[in-house]
Amino acid sequence: MATANLSKPTSFDRTLASARSTMMFSEVVRLAVDSFRASKTRFLLTMLGMIIGSASVILVATLGSTGKQYALDQLTSIGPNKVELQYGGGTVSGPDNTSTPDYMTLDDMDTVLEQVPGIVASSPMLEFHDNVSIGGGITKQTTLLGVSPQYRIVRNLVVVDGRFFDDQDDLAHEKVAVIVKPFAEELYGSANLAVGKTISVKGIPFEIIGVFREAFDTYGQSEISEHTMLVPYPVLRYFTGTNTLKEIFFTMRSAAMVVPASNRILAIIRSRHYAGSVYSAATLTDLLSSMAKIADMLTIILTLGAGITLIVSGVGIMNSMLANVQSRIKEIGIRKALGATSREIRLQFLTEAVFLSLSGGIIGTILGLAIPLTLGLLSPFKIPVSPWSAVAALTTSVLVGVLFGTLPANRAARLDPVQTLKYE
Repeated sequence: MATANLSKPTSFDRTLASARSTMMFSEVVRLAVDSFRASKTRFLLTMLGMIIGSASVILVATLGSTGKQYALDQLTSIGPNKVELQYGGGTVSGPDNTSTPDYMTLDDMDTVLEQVPGIVASSPMLEFHDNVSIGGGITKQTTLLGVSPQYRIVRNLVVVDGRFFDDQDDLAHEKVAVIVKPFAEELYGSANLAVGKTISVKGIPFEIIGVFREAFDTYGQSEISEHTMLVPYPVLRYFTGTNTLKEIFFTMRSAAMVVPASNRILAIIRSRHYAGSVYSAATLTDLLSSMAKIADMLTIILTLGAGITLIVSGVGIMNSMLANVQSRIKEIGIRKALGATSREIRLQFLTEAVFLSLSGGIIGTILGLAIPLTLGLLSPFKIPVSPWSAVAALTTSVLVGVLFGTLPANRAARLDPVQTLKYE
């Protein structure tokens, strides 16, 4: 048994045998692996910080990307190709020193449709407020919007029950209405019970043919409120007695056409009205761009916050390596006595630090990628995983090993061989 133990070389024996004036990098790596094997528990505990830090960086970056994608999807559901033309102010002087708002008209919309290519849907919007009767002497304050059948496409509305009015209803001036889901539930208890009921506006009965909702909650920031009825535009003109419009909606064929089309539409409208009148074209292009920038900035800040864990782990690596140098002073002295240079000693301990840091980074990266990928496979949610987060985690791991391994490596390289050989 004793003979077997003597014949089996130890880590120190291999270190001693490999110490010479010139070392291959592969030998340096082998010495780092031998050092790791000799102190598995200490190195594994030190590596744990790098594992947690690297996984945190990837998970935080993934959460940021997921949040960004969710927010952009919600905004996009309104209609990224939508151009909302709005009247902002300005009046037209008339006889007897009277002035009237310089609203847009149906002729303006028709002119835009003729001169601007790429428009796939459009709708005027006329607004009217009134207390409508729902029977039994009960009235409700309601917003009536006169729109075209294409309004459903422009605003990306979801019909939850019944149907939306069509071109035939519009041409025939049918007294039909589509009401928003919260209003239907308030009046009749549910969306399906509302279909077929009658609501009276100014004594004129409107049949409810459908119930709709917005694609996502706009928190009151749109023209649709919780008490909104949509009716054919020609019908609502009877109540307002005017052909003027405060808003016109357009949908372009592609998102790339939105900005140039909105500029062209504004130019056409302004050319048809007085110079003092104010009009604006609201699009989601700028909002989507701003949201993307904000989300990216938040992701970067959160990732940097998670990166602090890697710095703390680097301090742990430095302490572990300093203790490692202290415990191997005699080995360092023997290697220097046999011809190892300070550069080789420095490279050996720096390699050990990088090896320790990178090993933790690789394990942490695998865990950080595995969690969101697994959740994406097991759940219906789409979780975007960026490969750049893995690259960032691994690169940071190497940098941490180099930065925090330099001090211990320099200390080992500066040790005096005579003093180290006397060290007990």
